[in-house]
Amino acid sequence: MLIACILSLRTQDSTTGPAAARLFAVADTPAAMRRVPAARIAQLIYPVGFYRTKARVILEICRDLLARFDGRVPDDIDALLTLKGVGRKTANLVITMGYGKPGICVDTHVHRISNRLGYVRTRDPEATEMALRAQLPRRFWIGYNDLLVSFGQNVCTPLSPHCSVCPVSALCRRVGVTSHR
Repeated sequence: MLIACILSLRTQDSTTGPAAARLFAVADTPAAMRRVPAARIAQLIYPVGFYRTKARVILEICRDLLARFDGRVPDDIDALLTLKGVGRKTANLVITMGYGKPGICVDTHVHRISNRLGYVRTRDPEATEMALRAQLPRRFWIGYNDLLVSFGQNVCTPLSPHCSVCPVSALCRRVGVTSHR
């Protein structure tokens, strides 16, 4: 989950899945991954965005997992954040999808829509996560990202959202919306 999430950053899902499958067919543990040269990892994960940089990051993460966590991915956000290339969104995704623990993955869609609805008033994704942790009932944390990502891609788009077909338009404050369809 952790390595697949690293691959997915700035990359479409349709590219991430096959790249992860190619990589994991060659190396599916941190120890096995450390035996693969960065150039070979880059070749396996191409065409994900920043594939050369991600190949180096993957090797560093695997080195740290072996040295500091006995080869296991930690199930704690703070521990995950100590790994190179792991931010809050990735850490939350790993604990929610990998371990079934509550967390809130805040990407651009979650940040934008939560603010647009007027549910939170924040300037950045980390502040949005903290505000949602304080306001959103814990039972909704894990599913919140999945719900808003699809909604943000299809209805509540960044520019000119489709307010005319939005199922929650009556509840939306349309914060920051200057034009809509």
